[in-house]
Amino acid sequence: MGYDAIIIGAGHNGLTCAASLGRAGHKVLVLERRDRIGGLAAGEEFHPGYRTTGLLHDTTGVRASVVEMLELERHGLKLLREPAPIFAPQRSGPGLLLHRDGEAARAEIAAHSAQDADRYAAWRGFLSSLDPVTSRLLNSNPPDMDGGQLGDLIKLAGTGLALRRLGPAAMMDVLRVAPMCAADWMAEWFETDLLRALLAAPSMMAAWMGPWSAGSNTNLLMHEAAALPGVQGGPAALIEALAASARAHGVEIRTSAAVARVRQAGKVVVGVTLEKGEEIEADAVAASCDPRHALLDLVDPRRLAPQHQDEIRVWRGRGTTAKVHLALDGPLEFSCRPGARFEHIRVCERIDDMERAYDAVKYGEIPRRPHLDIRVPTLSDPALAPQGHHVASILVHQVPFHLKGGWTPAQREALGAAVLETLAEVAPSAAARLVAMEVLSPADLTARYGLVEGHVHHGEHALDQLLFMRPGPSFSHYSTPIDGLYLCGSGSHPGGGITCAPGALAAAAILKAL
Repeated sequence: MGYDAIIIGAGHNGLTCAASLGRAGHKVLVLERRDRIGGLAAGEEFHPGYRTTGLLHDTTGVRASVVEMLELERHGLKLLREPAPIFAPQRSGPGLLLHRDGEAARAEIAAHSAQDADRYAAWRGFLSSLDPVTSRLLNSNPPDMDGGQLGDLIKLAGTGLALRRLGPAAMMDVLRVAPMCAADWMAEWFETDLLRALLAAPSMMAAWMGPWSAGSNTNLLMHEAAALPGVQGGPAALIEALAASARAHGVEIRTSAAVARVRQAGKVVVGVTLEKGEEIEADAVAASCDPRHALLDLVDPRRLAPQHQDEIRVWRGRGTTAKVHLALDGPLEFSCRPGARFEHIRVCERIDDMERAYDAVKYGEIPRRPHLDIRVPTLSDPALAPQGHHVASILVHQVPFHLKGGWTPAQREALGAAVLETLAEVAPSAAARLVAMEVLSPADLTARYGLVEGHVHHGEHALDQLLFMRPGPSFSHYSTPIDGLYLCGSGSHPGGGITCAPGALAAAAILKAL
């Protein structure tokens, strides 16, 4: 018994692709190597009674179009009315609680700089003015960069027209600021170090670059352009809704079903072979895993032309992200705001601190003071921990996969110590409230989630690896040179993060061929 399509991987993109194909009436099977669905968005128990809502904890990039198309709210998904404000603590100073809305943020910013309070509202206005262009870039199927067909050329021209409609001044501003480094752009707008660092942080998340790296501003623009309020319950809640939608449309989901090989008859895909030896037939296979794993491991190398193998081999995806989970017997409290509770925190006071952390990555070292992006999901969902206790989910940025000497238990312990020491500078009570800690190095992420080189975006967000170029000219339209094999994960347009966009756009491309 065959299927119309097999999806490799039950992460958010794989489930989105599967549900979209099932909604169109196709018979779809999802195969997941782990014993649970969700991938990087899966909720995990890291200590008895303490759970996280996903390795990647930011859901502000989830596309509203996917929520509507797959009727995710009917399947239990609840969207937040507004994103949680982000708190930036200080070792000496009041810290800064930043709301997305310019007026809501005014009083907090004005406590540091009245000029910056005015400039922040203007900065938000500038980003909003880019919506017609950024929405078109991030939410539409990319043109075939290798085909040069008339329809694809028209699509590119349409994007150019949308940019031109911004007006000459705004158009030139976009063309100027996109290749800039985030540090320079922040300096043009703001005078407060803390605000600059807080806003620049997304520019180097999971990236092989620092805020002073050319092109880092493109990452910042992409992050801000896609940001919506987010999902109540975090990534794990999104996975539950996606799985429910997929099953409602007849999709079959199997766990503990690792794919060993994509089967071919000549140049055409005919199904997959599982690691346990089972062969399953399908007219199409879509891989939501890293494109390097899909095309260099799962495909018989004799079936892929040398130039296409080379194109994927040079795809850069050097992991720079680690994850630390803290189980606390009390709230995460910051010395600069006693008694206050914050759900989203970024610990890094100066842009140059982030740049120094990037210096450590370049030399294969653990940064002495890493940049921490923290979520405390128990503030909105107390059931994730025992009563009165809390969970802190910490993404640790600028931690190298290729650590000098390799990742050993001692090095993992050193990483955990660096995180606790950095946190103790602004939240000294955290150590006394620590019940348990889980440290996942980039190498651990590879072992648990199957990430190539530990990269959570399946490939770096760099100027030559963004948008239409993911993961290369021959693969930029979700299809591959192998008939019936598609890519539907974060390594494809428009990139990584919890967005569902690659899965939905890949499904649209696959539907044209089925």
